[in-house]
Amino acid sequence: MKFGLDRLLAEPELRAPLKGRRVALVAHPASVTQDLTHALDALAACDGIQLTAAFGPQHGLRGDKQDNMVESPDFDDPQLGIPVFSLYGEVRRPTGQMMSTFDVVLIDLQDLGCRIYTFVTTLRYMLEAAAQHGKEVWVLDRPNPAGRPIEGLTLREGWESFVGAGPMPMRHGLTLGEMGSWFIKTLELDVAYRVIEMEGWAPEAAPGHGWPLGERTWVNPSPNAPNLWMARAYAGTVMLEGATLSEGRGTTRPLELFGAPDIDARTVLAEMRAFAPQWLKGCRLRECWFEPTFHKHVGKLCNGVQIHTEDPSYDHQAFKPWRIQALAFKAIRRLHPDYPLWRDFPYEYELGKLAIDVINGGPLLREWVDDPAATADDLDAITLPDEQAWRVERQPHLLY
Repeated sequence: MKFGLDRLLAEPELRAPLKGRRVALVAHPASVTQDLTHALDALAACDGIQLTAAFGPQHGLRGDKQDNMVESPDFDDPQLGIPVFSLYGEVRRPTGQMMSTFDVVLIDLQDLGCRIYTFVTTLRYMLEAAAQHGKEVWVLDRPNPAGRPIEGLTLREGWESFVGAGPMPMRHGLTLGEMGSWFIKTLELDVAYRVIEMEGWAPEAAPGHGWPLGERTWVNPSPNAPNLWMARAYAGTVMLEGATLSEGRGTTRPLELFGAPDIDARTVLAEMRAFAPQWLKGCRLRECWFEPTFHKHVGKLCNGVQIHTEDPSYDHQAFKPWRIQALAFKAIRRLHPDYPLWRDFPYEYELGKLAIDVINGGPLLREWVDDPAATADDLDAITLPDEQAWRVERQPHLLY
């Protein structure tokens, strides 16, 4: 199969409209060709493309910033001599001065298929700025490695943030090219927009179910996104960023596990299986021990649970990472009603709101966890209608 970038480079007729125009690129470390040449270098060497600027999203164009809320500066590319603007530094939205450096912007970002992954928000902000300044946006499309399944509550009105770009569920099942189309319709943007579609993407095909396993190398789109298994679990494990439990940062398997020094993982697993066994299908859960070398619980031995999706037991349609993580929270709350589960800090600079609520686009998930009387059916009762509504809403935007 071919990604959008590879098609643009290989097919002169696709890039013909760029001739004589100033071109910018939004990219990160995973913005590479099939032979692992970075998009910036490949496009700079390509006939008929005049690169005049580049943009780096969260974690930087090079992906060198390890943690969240670590900003990147602007700089000039030493080889190409063009400005590289940070969209996770002094600003999140491109300024008028930045927008004046190009006529067409190419967005080549590997996404993880999760609302909270901030490249989705960067896409929205660039589309809005392009509409304001009369610029053209092309998305060089890439696979959604989490595939087409939908899961999670829809972000509620008033809860928009840099990790909540709009009213979609946590696991949205779109590519960035498709997401751009949805933003344009939802926000009623007047902007010239084009998707360079992938060729041969089969999101339902096993064993990758969205990622072309055996065909393409995985390159971390952000420092703690090391593999496909993390991408599969991420729509659930990302909620740990709003909890006191470790999400495995500072280990070799970040965002595939959770734990803390003061929990008994075996008891937690037993409670999860007793409370909502129907949510645990499609993966294996294993008790584990780990000691983070940085971040939460650094240097302390943690007991926890790892989510395994890498063997033949994985069932793509049955796997529900958001519910699995919600269930883990619920189990801990049922076992230890006073456990200090929720972190209280300005997550992604959102003041006066609990991080777990910012992550979930509202307080409903936390309220369900903290309500002693709430059942698994109660969470499904508020979530299933959101998931079904999104299934209908996204349909017109599907390209594959």
